[in-house]
Amino acid sequence: MATEEDVRRICLALPGVSERSSWNQPAWFARTLMARMWEDGVLTVKTAEREALAGTDSGTYFWTPHHERSPQLVLIRLSRIDVEELAEVLEESYLLAGGRGPS
Repeated sequence: MATEEDVRRICLALPGVSERSSWNQPAWFARTLMARMWEDGVLTVKTAEREALAGTDSGTYFWTPHHERSPQLVLIRLSRIDVEELAEVLEESYLLAGGRGPS
């Protein structure tokens, strides 16, 4: 089970990521938004695999009608994801948000 503190730690360990508020929720930015708390225990991230993630584990990965027009956004229930998988998803989101890849 991952927590908001795990999200914060992983995001801020990535080069150039900053934290600030977005819609009154904690959010992390590379060049653009890479992750934001949607509500308590639910995180929004960018992914190129939204359909696949939700298709294989809809209890963890999902989206709302609000996210329909943004096909790269997926919501994650933090209580259903381990920290290692969370780190992988956040690293992908970081790259999609314009973060620097490995040198």
